[in-house]
Amino acid sequence: MSRPMREARVDLGALRANVEFLRAATAPAKCMVVVKAEGYGHGALEAARAAVEAGADWLGVVDIAEALALRAEGVAVPILAWLHGEDADFAAAIASGIDVGVSTRDQLERAAAAPGLAIVQLKFDTGLSRNGIEERDAAGMLARAAELERGGRIRVRGIFSHLANAGAVEDAAQLRRFEAVLVQAADAGLTPEVRHLAATAGALRIPAARFDLVRLGIGAYGLSPFDGETSASLGLRPVMELSAEIVSVKRVPSGSGVSYGYTHRTDGDSTLALVPLGYADGIPRSASSAAPVSINGKTYRVAGRVAMDQFVVDMGADTAREGDRAILFGDPATGVPSADDWAAAANTINYEIVTRIGPRVTRTFVS
Repeated sequence: MSRPMREARVDLGALRANVEFLRAATAPAKCMVVVKAEGYGHGALEAARAAVEAGADWLGVVDIAEALALRAEGVAVPILAWLHGEDADFAAAIASGIDVGVSTRDQLERAAAAPGLAIVQLKFDTGLSRNGIEERDAAGMLARAAELERGGRIRVRGIFSHLANAGAVEDAAQLRRFEAVLVQAADAGLTPEVRHLAATAGALRIPAARFDLVRLGIGAYGLSPFDGETSASLGLRPVMELSAEIVSVKRVPSGSGVSYGYTHRTDGDSTLALVPLGYADGIPRSASSAAPVSINGKTYRVAGRVAMDQFVVDMGADTAREGDRAILFGDPATGVPSADDWAAAANTINYEIVTRIGPRVTRTFVS
């Protein structure tokens, strides 16, 4: 069977191996694998099932709709959803056994007022300055949550926060703030089942931040959360390989302009290979004339500007045929560029490279 013209090949065996490795590295803490944003672009349902097969105790998503989609496909493990708008359907979450992350008094009251027993996890802002209960409101929120729990309206299953990864000093300060919240929670009479602060970076580098549960995001997909440290050095395998069929090959003379604006001209008689991926597919335009592409075992660069649907590779004196594969990134252990290489070329991070891959790209799942 021929491969799709545009393909993100997702190695679920690698994902399972990453989860197993990270679970062992952070034990005895339980692990939550985060499958928000379509599993960081890899496919939420498939990633969720592979993670559970590898022993994930929890799954994490951003919003209730993502959680409900997993429940509709039979995913039964505990799921936490933690970012809500004014119209968030807490009743549906409660009916489907989804934990509701609570960051405001209004969310707490809405969850308690919904039909059924709301299972909530209280999120505190310990320094990231995003959503979360602020320090000045902590005592009042904890007291109210304890009151609602005693009244049978909610159960506080968890307390959590998120590190800013701003350096050892700042991480330590956030850890102290989180520990202070936990003391306040105990004083209020709350006994949460799970306390969690660390995502992949904190889970690997700050053992004291593991508490009862770690949230495995980018690491589960085989990518490093650290600048200057590779997946391989962390014992992880990249899960996604992005490639496309070469749809046009032509020889052009020296000095030929390539793509919009002629920001690239050939140095000599050259072979130009056309790759049908562009910024409509999530290929960053900022990687124009910079990002690496592997064709037939050799690495070249994007030539000129990335367009909406396509970009060009200048192969110089080398040749290719229509139908050959151009591999943008994958596991560098196989000799191809990495998502980190593309992130460097686009002046961004590997998270963005994989999560922005668009719906025209076919996901193929292999084990």
